[in-house]
Amino acid sequence: MRRPRSHRVLMLLLLAAALAFPQAQDEDFRVFTEHPRLFLRAQRLRLLRRERQRRSMRWEKFETLMAGRARMPEPGLSAALYAQVTEDWSACRPAVEWALTNAADLRQQALVFDWCQPSLGENESRQLAARLERGIAAARSSTDLADVRSRALAAVALAGHLDPLAERELRSIVVDWWRGKVVPSIKSVHAPIPLDRTYDLFELFHAVRDNINVEMREALPAMFRSLPIVHVLSHYPATYPAPEGDYRIPAFKGGGEPDLTQAARSRAAGLAMVAYDTNAQENQFLQGWLIQDRFLLQSAFGVPYEFLWANPYQPGLSPFYMPLYAYDELSGRVFVRSSWEEDAAWFGYFDGEGQRFDKGRIEVLSPQSASGVEIGPALIFQAAKQRKFKVEARDVDLLFVLGLKPGARYDVEVDDEEMREERAGPGGVLRMLTSGKFTGGLRLKPAGVPPGN
Repeated sequence: MRRPRSHRVLMLLLLAAALAFPQAQDEDFRVFTEHPRLFLRAQRLRLLRRERQRRSMRWEKFETLMAGRARMPEPGLSAALYAQVTEDWSACRPAVEWALTNAADLRQQALVFDWCQPSLGENESRQLAARLERGIAAARSSTDLADVRSRALAAVALAGHLDPLAERELRSIVVDWWRGKVVPSIKSVHAPIPLDRTYDLFELFHAVRDNINVEMREALPAMFRSLPIVHVLSHYPATYPAPEGDYRIPAFKGGGEPDLTQAARSRAAGLAMVAYDTNAQENQFLQGWLIQDRFLLQSAFGVPYEFLWANPYQPGLSPFYMPLYAYDELSGRVFVRSSWEEDAAWFGYFDGEGQRFDKGRIEVLSPQSASGVEIGPALIFQAAKQRKFKVEARDVDLLFVLGLKPGARYDVEVDDEEMREERAGPGGVLRMLTSGKFTGGLRLKPAGVPPGN
């Protein structure tokens, strides 16, 4: 007897879901590592302790702040990291005392519990474990990336103390939240992780892979393969001088004054990205861009991250050999610059906003503008309202049309060329190679629409 078509479709969908994540049923979410588990794998901890022995520049900046009892914005992370590197467990006392106050956040409590184990008394360990358990329960209903990351760190820290809880939380985060909600949202709604949350994401990736050997990036391989280049090009070209040192400023919506804490987090995100996968060529370009000493983080907030994640011995490739544009097809983000010099012009399209940066000024572009923006190798049009564009001759290699219907097919007419059909990417961006010279007009209309409509 032939089964109904609806039944066959259901079976195919179930099979596709099973093939998408075949490991979900067989994966082991039990933490297999010993303290310290979070970010301080044996190889990295050896590197940090060698940096102390060598009196490296990064270590001396960190030690100066800690020995001088500077007011650290993240006291738990800073004191616990200092104790691990020096193996002076008395340095953990202020971290433990702070972690037991109401001012402490779940993420830093997890780091203190994990990194300060040698200094924890039985009663302190019990109290801090109870706080982590309550913090996990309070964060369980949140889908915010920072909350999920903190919950994962707390679960990893509690392994060996509350194993069933740790395993349950990590399974929930990987299977239910990441694979069940975030990945489908990125693929179907094209709602990517905000660029300013990249550091939170890589803390989560490090905690999960290092302790349960699950690679979360494999659900979105193309997006994460392009992310290092996107990360570099999503920063404005000009250096921002501050009293404590120079910053590269990540793109932010709306213009205005830059947030230097966010600039520090963005650099930390790049360093953590390189530490996560040192062999990828894209990360070697990222390393070459990061490791210039003039951009070393020197604020009380940034110094612990600079010391924790930077590896000055990791070889990098010069960013001058990188492409001058980055395009994330899934999100529709586009970044282009005219050169690798600091006075370069720059264009960015992210989170639905187009920006041009030139001569130290951010200009937010109207999506209704019909004029193209020429930056370096590319000519960019925004198509929120327009489908016809006319420009004078331009020598460009790439043409981008932004703000189209995701995945839609368009008939494209370029003056003096045959009409052709092109498909917008999942993020609503049409990218076309040109013959090197673009002149006259460009017209788009949905494929299959009769002439005159």
